[in-house]
Amino acid sequence: MSSSQCFENPPSKNAAYGAGTVQELGGLTAYLTGPPDSKLAILLISDVFGYEVPNLRKLADKVAAAGYFVVVPDFFNGDPADIDNPQFDREAWRKVHNKEKGFEDAKPVIAALKSKGVSAIGAAGFCWGGMIVVNLASSDDIQAAVVLHPGPITEKEIKEVKAPIAILGAEIDHVSPPEQLKQFGDMLSTKSEFDSFVKIFPGVAHGWTVRYNVEDESAVKSAKEAHDDMLNWFIKYVK
Repeated sequence: MSSSQCFENPPSKNAAYGAGTVQELGGLTAYLTGPPDSKLAILLISDVFGYEVPNLRKLADKVAAAGYFVVVPDFFNGDPADIDNPQFDREAWRKVHNKEKGFEDAKPVIAALKSKGVSAIGAAGFCWGGMIVVNLASSDDIQAAVVLHPGPITEKEIKEVKAPIAILGAEIDHVSPPEQLKQFGDMLSTKSEFDSFVKIFPGVAHGWTVRYNVEDESAVKSAKEAHDDMLNWFIKYVK
């Protein structure tokens, strides 16, 4: 991650927020919500601020209401980015919590879901989590992917994608600028074996889908539109 946008606008956290419960799954602590006996599961992978953000858990509960068992793991093991701490070292944090480790940590969670009888899995990632989801989309582990204002992803990673993927980007994004995401969309459109979709949201900045101000009507509306696009993608391909 090369841009400070990944660490801007830190949200509040609330470990008790949401209709679900916090339990261990696949070796990670996770927020779990939705029908536990569902054969369809959605994995939500947070941005650098972690899994205790109310806006993220609210979204998990919304997806769960559509009949999915939703898992929001704590990929940072209690160590999300804490930019309010003057001792916080972004570069050191990035090295510990790199995307390669995130991808490896996701595998046991997916295996645990499959061992519960889950037959189809979708994954959505925000910023840091978007990088993980792009890599998952190049494996056979998930049936559909949604990437929202992703951290840096490469052409090579896009070329390896083989699951239906939707990329939702922000107009104001120095990490994954609209021009680059549109280019990725052109690359994906040449692959007839699976569906792909790229959409750029006007007037919003990197992080808008989970770091929005709940009192800002316009921000809430833009976030909801992205959330609906994400859910509709899963309804179409995770079944």
